[in-house]
Amino acid sequence: MKNISYTQGNQEQALIELTIGGLFETIVEKYPNNEALVSVHQDIRWTYSELKEKVDRCAKALLTFNVVKGDRVGIWSPNCAEWLVVQIATAKIGAILVNINPSYRLHELEYALHQSGCKIVVLAEKSKYSSYVEMMHTLIPELDGDNEIDCEKFPRLKRIISLGEKNYPGMLPWEIFMSRGKKVSDQLLKAIMNGLGYGDAINIQYTSGTTGYPKGVTLSHYNILNNGYLVSENMNLEPKDRLIIPVPLYHCFGMVLGNLGCITHGATMIYSGENFEAEQVLETVEKEKATALFGVPTMFLAEVNHPDLKKYDLSSLRTGVMAGALCPEELMIKVNKDLHIPEILIAYGMTETSPVSTQTRRDAPFLKRVTTVGTVMPYTEVRIVNPETNETVKIGETGELCTRGYCVMLGYWENEEQTREAIDEEHWIHSGDLATLDEDGYISIVGRIKDMIIRGGENIYPKEIEEFIFKHPKVKNVQVIGIPSEKYGEEVCAWLQLKDGESMTEEEVMEYCKGNIAYYKIPAFIRFVSEFPMTVTGKIRKVEMREMELGGLTLDA
Repeated sequence: MKNISYTQGNQEQALIELTIGGLFETIVEKYPNNEALVSVHQDIRWTYSELKEKVDRCAKALLTFNVVKGDRVGIWSPNCAEWLVVQIATAKIGAILVNINPSYRLHELEYALHQSGCKIVVLAEKSKYSSYVEMMHTLIPELDGDNEIDCEKFPRLKRIISLGEKNYPGMLPWEIFMSRGKKVSDQLLKAIMNGLGYGDAINIQYTSGTTGYPKGVTLSHYNILNNGYLVSENMNLEPKDRLIIPVPLYHCFGMVLGNLGCITHGATMIYSGENFEAEQVLETVEKEKATALFGVPTMFLAEVNHPDLKKYDLSSLRTGVMAGALCPEELMIKVNKDLHIPEILIAYGMTETSPVSTQTRRDAPFLKRVTTVGTVMPYTEVRIVNPETNETVKIGETGELCTRGYCVMLGYWENEEQTREAIDEEHWIHSGDLATLDEDGYISIVGRIKDMIIRGGENIYPKEIEEFIFKHPKVKNVQVIGIPSEKYGEEVCAWLQLKDGESMTEEEVMEYCKGNIAYYKIPAFIRFVSEFPMTVTGKIRKVEMREMELGGLTLDA
């Protein structure tokens, strides 16, 4: 290896040059009786052939509403079997699936629907924190009949499909929707599927932006199908494996590494619940004899610290992936030992890279497996550059991690300017993360150039929260930072400068945020200040803010 921080993955195994629908058909034909999905909380067990029957009915039902290639279909729901059905069905007809975060509140939902131009939205009745039906009716008062939606605010939106059994005004129940699939022939569906290309856009995933508005990461069949496949290859996943997916499906971790990773290998997807519950996961491992487990660090932390951990038989576990945030070395050791996952792997990347660009290997030295984010993935290049000059730094030096390869997104949906800012002329995507590369090709993440906060696996950009709180009539200025938290990795901390003569309480700030921004973005710590630490040029010093917080704040009390 040259003395520069550049590394390239191997190209020993060919990439999949099929659409998601095409690969799914191949797997169903090969493993028709393999158990494809177990949704524990729904008491659902489907073989691959049974899953195909559901998928085809859904795809054909969408065709009856004139959904064509390139149309956007939103899915707004916690983890459930229908999420998977919609994911594959949209891919079969070339519709672009829009993942809507289950934690979104009104203004976030409004932005996603408007920016993506969804034609159809499939939604759950409610989640642990929200009533989706009520929120949608609040956002769209025109939802009052059985006809197509005619809404000035969302001119492209035509139908809302509810996963519940009840009849809600303006919404079509799931079973009635699915029954419409009988009107369309298998031949038509196959002809449409055969007319698609694996380079076509098939998925939009919203990730928070430094401008305060989420960016729609647009991904192709080729992007996400191959990423799920290669990560599962590193796990040595086989058709007999049974993977528990407690991470949310709306995120790349769930729908790409989980769903598509299993499908590419004919393995079993297991949803332990709508949302993550540590005991529910442990119970499911034992009951379903799971061989693999996914999770962000906070999930694994809750599992290893569960008071009843020792009463569960976890001996069936072999492998898994920890990702979504920096993974502490001590936690990796505990997961390896206490959860009996000897081949636990770390994956690193970003939604814009489908998402994984580096991963640890099963045969790597133990210290490398628990202290680094591994080596570069196949058909992927990584280089670490000086953020100021864009020149590749020497081995061992810190710089910004950049990625290039099949995994790089097509771009941000209808946002060419931000796409050009993220991907340079040589098609390198800049991560904003500070990293180092050692002589053996292992990559370590040092920190972040920008101020992104990662709380429990959720990416949070301070700017988005700042812009919302700034709208409060009492607030003169607000700055948001992330401070360390043992439980969540980081917590959101907001400093507020009030207008002259105004007073405000912490509870008032939190109430203002509740119901308007996602719960995980609501500041856990609030400070009222008369001024902010400044540079001589007038810029606020967030580094100094963090130092002041850590000097006098007790976390996780």
